[in-house]
Amino acid sequence: MKRGTTTFLKVAVISIGALVFILCVVWLPTMAKHTAELFPEFAYLKWTVLIGLYLTAIPFGIALYQAFKLLNCIEKKHAFSGKAIEALTRIKQCALLITVIYVVGMLFLLIQEALHPGIAILGMIISFASATISIFAAVLQELLRNAIELKSENDLTV
Repeated sequence: MKRGTTTFLKVAVISIGALVFILCVVWLPTMAKHTAELFPEFAYLKWTVLIGLYLTAIPFGIALYQAFKLLNCIEKKHAFSGKAIEALTRIKQCALLITVIYVVGMLFLLIQEALHPGIAILGMIISFASATISIFAAVLQELLRNAIELKSENDLTV
């Protein structure tokens, strides 16, 4: 893979991480306060929802860091290594954790009778996207494992 491609992807990963960090620090507390003022009957959920969203930001940040490490492996021509498999494993786990957190959060809001249809749709989209990323990372991990096995077998036969 060309260096320009991996550099572009690294910049994209860093940009996404910075954007999510800024949203968590600036936009989420402001939006939570505004929503609590707009709907005082659900104001008691403000901190619960904020904590849930911040909990999803942690595995998201870890997954971005692992993606950055994976891009470094690719750039250094170590794509077929244990480090790459480890990065894909962590990305898979983080995506799965995000899915679980969103599903549990939506169930909690449903029990509290505070699950707005728009929030439910957004939560389902995020859950589906995270589950898809988890499955995709698992498939890539297995393909990479098979490629490493084939490479080691070929190295032994020569």
